[in-house]
Amino acid sequence: MKTIIFVLGLLLSPAFSNALLAQTETTLHVDGNCDMCKKRIEQALDIPGVKLAKWDPNSHKLKVRFDEKKINLDQIREYILAVGHDVDGLKAEEEVYQKLHTCCKYERHH
Repeated sequence: MKTIIFVLGLLLSPAFSNALLAQTETTLHVDGNCDMCKKRIEQALDIPGVKLAKWDPNSHKLKVRFDEKKINLDQIREYILAVGHDVDGLKAEEEVYQKLHTCCKYERHH
């Protein structure tokens, strides 16, 4: 019984509530092709402030959960662009894109 009360107290505490409120979850469109792309995209977001980054090669959707106090959406997009993947209509630098493995070179739409 004490454990249940402790857990409820923790869940209702202002500190815990603030931690949950600071987290945002969104979905971005990230171009890529394969499991190598998946690994590169997800590893690019293995940074402070990003709690979750899961990319689906079939839909090209990247689910991201992050702490707004530590990082913002524009910064997240910059990390993805820096590894050669177009995101939400923004185009990665051509020279970075050209360094991708052959199987990772997706069709660029712009």
